[in-house]
Amino acid sequence: MSKILVAYFSASGVTKRTAEKVAEAAGADLYEIAPKEPYTRADLDWMNKKSRSSVEMNDPASRPEIGTKVEDMSVYDTVIIGFPIWWYTAPTIIKTFLESYDFSGKKIALFATSGGSGFGNTVKDLKPSVAASAEFVSEKLLNRVSDTEIAEWVSQI
Repeated sequence: MSKILVAYFSASGVTKRTAEKVAEAAGADLYEIAPKEPYTRADLDWMNKKSRSSVEMNDPASRPEIGTKVEDMSVYDTVIIGFPIWWYTAPTIIKTFLESYDFSGKKIALFATSGGSGFGNTVKDLKPSVAASAEFVSEKLLNRVSDTEIAEWVSQI
């Protein structure tokens, strides 16, 4: 039987609520990708080029530290990863998460919440952070969708 993990990063709580619904629909374990140093409102000010999030997103080498670890990633066959879209891609902490574990042979599905932009180059940006044998199987924006729509998407993964 396949074991699923829903891992998510949420700066404002929107992605967290969606991740909880995805985990429930998938019968999955839930893990928060929480930064070791939480983001403040000022850190998230994308209009300020010197804000923490702006600096991180403009630095390809940026890897914000995560506060906790998944206890045993080896037990999961499928990992569903959720995050808000920042600058048309995943926040850099998602690369930190992906580079912290061996995803060899695992299926990876992505979901995002966004105020207006789509996935952009997200999958292309994230692929180098995992083993070549990891398979990206699906990506979907889950903005204001029903529980039924979430369940339908999860059933296709």
